Amino acid sequence: MSSDRHQSPESLRVPEPPPRWYHPLAHRNYRLFLGVQLTGNVGVWMQRLAQDWLVLQLTGSPAAVGVAVALQFLPMLIVGPLAGLLVDVFPKRRIMLICQAVIALLAMGLAAWAASGTITVWAVYASCVALGVTAAINQPASHVFVNEVVGDAALQPAIGLNNAIAQLGAMVGPALGGVIIAQAGSAVAFAANSLLCLLVLAMIAAIRPAQLHHSTPAVRGRGQLLAGFRYVRDRPSLLLIIALAGLMGAFGMNGPVVLAAFAERVWHNGVAGFGMFNTLSSLGALAGALLAARLKNMGRRGIVAAAGLFGLTQLVAALMPSLVLFAIMLVIVGLMTLLFLTSAVTAVQLEAGPEIRGRVMALYLPLLLGGHALGGLLAGWLTEAFGVRTGLVVTGALGMASAAVIGLLLWMNARRVAVQTGPS
Repeated sequence: MSSDRHQSPESLRVPEPPPRWYHPLAHRNYRLFLGVQLTGNVGVWMQRLAQDWLVLQLTGSPAAVGVAVALQFLPMLIVGPLAGLLVDVFPKRRIMLICQAVIALLAMGLAAWAASGTITVWAVYASCVALGVTAAINQPASHVFVNEVVGDAALQPAIGLNNAIAQLGAMVGPALGGVIIAQAGSAVAFAANSLLCLLVLAMIAAIRPAQLHHSTPAVRGRGQLLAGFRYVRDRPSLLLIIALAGLMGAFGMNGPVVLAAFAERVWHNGVAGFGMFNTLSSLGALAGALLAARLKNMGRRGIVAAAGLFGLTQLVAALMPSLVLFAIMLVIVGLMTLLFLTSAVTAVQLEAGPEIRGRVMALYLPLLLGGHALGGLLAGWLTEAFGVRTGLVVTGALGMASAAVIGLLLWMNARRVAVQTGPS
């Protein structure tokens, strides 16, 4: 039995079973980081919803809400590549602290201005841009920071659970915001987010730097800014998954515009219905988050299938003839949203090496959320021009078509690789 002591480290690693999905929770820093992800995403998405609803109140126009959505996410297309290099070069924990402090100040300012009753739509638009720039830096930092929190041994389950929690926060935030706005108004929702930001700052500060697994920083230089582009370009399957995320962001992530329009123009239940619809989506998101964490790695076929079902469930929801059936479909839409988003971002992070993961995520996130911005404009225009139901039918159908095209391209790439490599 003592012979085991003389085995090499390599031989000891071979039979080691893969870590279970809950294994990273043994890390104190990781438990704190999950709290940061959940609380931070709940707060920032609650603020986004409050901004969208305030714009609708000030203008009465779904198209104006689409502009607000675009202003929140389009900055990622511009700032994203530079943000990825910042994440790979500078300490991620420090970046997250600075970004959360900025978000807290924005929330406090909006709370005071909205409470005064003098706020204008241009002030909300300016806040949307500032939040978009800050999120463009903070999101890749928080996605990549998980590698330093748990190290390589528990990376796959940590990424899966982290992304599920982050996406869950993105669904719970609008639901909570809808309830707060319905009961107390937008100013209180902004104030609530400022308090959540302070809690997030405290949790980030409590993460112990001495227990982090620091990765080697990227070399600084002009060429490093384009390294992420070259890395993704040379990996067609990775490029196609990122492209699919962007397309689904454009055609699927249109909740702020669509749900507000359904509440106002179809079911006529106002902000109370808006909050209820977001709550139902969040219940589905919870199921999707738990399912995605259990599945760990769905593979490319599973990701494409989830994208197709994401579009299909939206199309079916648009055709529901009663409020009850529409509400049931929202739960299913929430589930498919989380299942697709979590599986896609997990696959992207695992395929990218740790030294360049920040720059790859800084391409993935801007395409996803930049697509979301363009999707907000598209959904707003379709709703204004053709009606609420038709708008959602069109975007759902486009999401299904996108999944079909990307699935075909992935299959063709796999066949090409198989022909090039030949039988083993």
